[in-house]
Amino acid sequence: MCGIVGYIGAKDPVPILMEGLKRLEYRGYDSAGIAVVKDGVLYTERAAGKIVNLEEKLRLKPITGEYGLGHTRWATHGRPTEENAHPHTDCRGQVVVVHNGIIENYLSLKEELKGRGHRFRTETDTEIVAHMLEEEEGDLEAAMRSVCRRLTGIFALATLDTRDPGKIVVARMGPPLVVGLGRGENFIASDIPAILHHTRDMIFLDDGEIAVVSRDSVQFSDFQGNMKTKTASRITWDPIQAEKSGFKHFMQKEIFEQPRAIQDTLVGRYSLDRSQVFIDELNLPAEVVRTLNRVVVVACGTSWHAALCGRYMIERLARLHAEVDYSSEFRYRDPMVDERTLCVFITQSGETADTLAALREAKGKGAHTAAICNVVGSMITREAEGTLYTHAGPEISVASTKAFTTQLVALNLLALYLGQARGSLPEGAGSDHLLALAHLSGLVEQVLALEPQIEEVARRYHRFRDFLYLGRGIQYPIALEGALKLKEISYIHAEGYPSGEMKHGPIALIDENLPVVAVAPRDEVYEKLVSNLEEVKARDGKVIALCNEADQKIREVADEVFLLPSTPALLMPVLTVVPLQLLAYHIAVTRGCDVDQPRNLAKSVTVE
Repeated sequence: MCGIVGYIGAKDPVPILMEGLKRLEYRGYDSAGIAVVKDGVLYTERAAGKIVNLEEKLRLKPITGEYGLGHTRWATHGRPTEENAHPHTDCRGQVVVVHNGIIENYLSLKEELKGRGHRFRTETDTEIVAHMLEEEEGDLEAAMRSVCRRLTGIFALATLDTRDPGKIVVARMGPPLVVGLGRGENFIASDIPAILHHTRDMIFLDDGEIAVVSRDSVQFSDFQGNMKTKTASRITWDPIQAEKSGFKHFMQKEIFEQPRAIQDTLVGRYSLDRSQVFIDELNLPAEVVRTLNRVVVVACGTSWHAALCGRYMIERLARLHAEVDYSSEFRYRDPMVDERTLCVFITQSGETADTLAALREAKGKGAHTAAICNVVGSMITREAEGTLYTHAGPEISVASTKAFTTQLVALNLLALYLGQARGSLPEGAGSDHLLALAHLSGLVEQVLALEPQIEEVARRYHRFRDFLYLGRGIQYPIALEGALKLKEISYIHAEGYPSGEMKHGPIALIDENLPVVAVAPRDEVYEKLVSNLEEVKARDGKVIALCNEADQKIREVADEVFLLPSTPALLMPVLTVVPLQLLAYHIAVTRGCDVDQPRNLAKSVTVE
């Protein structure tokens, strides 16, 4: 979850490192620090809390250098204090280390090092690496290779050593690391946005790899010393996409980017004339699809809610049995998958630790694998047989919005493709569905126009302490997602529930102090959901309803109504989730919450 950035070149590294750390703030952190080398001397500065605290220390006591590393820490071992902030050094102040991940055998290694006279200043697992490197002889690359072979756990490491100057050495075993290529300068980072303003040419490290980065070259090898040749990926994101562009928060900006993101995810992947979907990048030929007997969709968090929607799409359009599982549970129950199973893994970052582990479990059992991912070149895209990329662009806010809606679009494309390959699409369903997909971004624009009304409702409801979200069928996952968004950024307790289950418990909670948000478009379960809302009103509950335009029944029951355009039921979640995103956003803003960086959360969960 931590952020890593590094620079080596002709410029002063300090401004570049600080800029990079700010661009990694969305990952979540509780302290920050930098280390630079100048004239063979190592200088470090660290601070607990926000990056502005580090900036103030550097203002009072400026440092400059020739190359260096920066880090934002999310505490795993040791309290979130300045003492425990990265970078960490060895006994002599010659070696510096920053680290993302968890070193599981650090206690036994620490006892060994203490026995040999090493002095420890922190409570972290990371500090042992600096002391282990201190003991190694020879160049830093060989030292890093030797140390990595002794570590158990997951780690992304970046190191400097004044005894072997002019280089940064990095290693990966789990959490992501990327090398950015420049002219007479090079960069390293844990995530693309940190260095995207400086270069678009990136090389992603795989597990078990080391990179030696100098001003004019980058060399790759594995932990055994075998040299490796790697190819750079060209990142097409515009750096301006990672700025707020006049919006108050990144989350608000990203909500309003959804029409473009949806359109970009669709471009080049379908033909209305031929009523056909083209997703060759999945590497899933029609003859393989016809051998499948089920699909298992695996994800975490918001992506899991997309997966739940995807189950409806796949079963309805492809007539294939579909299951959904949490990534964190999948591999621990010895899943029954084989060569007739397609396992689809959904992850915005492509680096989610649990989802990567689940992918490897499925591959080990012989299943076909596919990823739905937003980041080109990320680990999951390199390990899955094929990838259906979403084209949401960088998502900076911790609370996912446009990544979610583009995942829904990608799942619709996948379901259409599977149905097309199996010949199981109901007659006319493919062409009608594709036509609706082509118009979807325009409908999202219409929904976004509701923002002033949603902001007013948010002001009236922001003081409530509990919310209940109801949905049925494919809208049940949207109720879950709406509740999650409210919890994440406003710190209000909220639950999503299938509306048909309301009488099996939650109805006991309903009174004038429990707003009920109902996702109620006109579909095959509409009448049943209206009956549930009448039960809510009979108990003095307050109802906020999402429904289709010209819906008189809901208006008679609800206290607040957001009217949405119509689209086929399998696409309607893309429209119904947008008002819930805006409602959560404006409630959080009204409550004075840190919308983009909610407490205790990080953008990418790269440790278990």
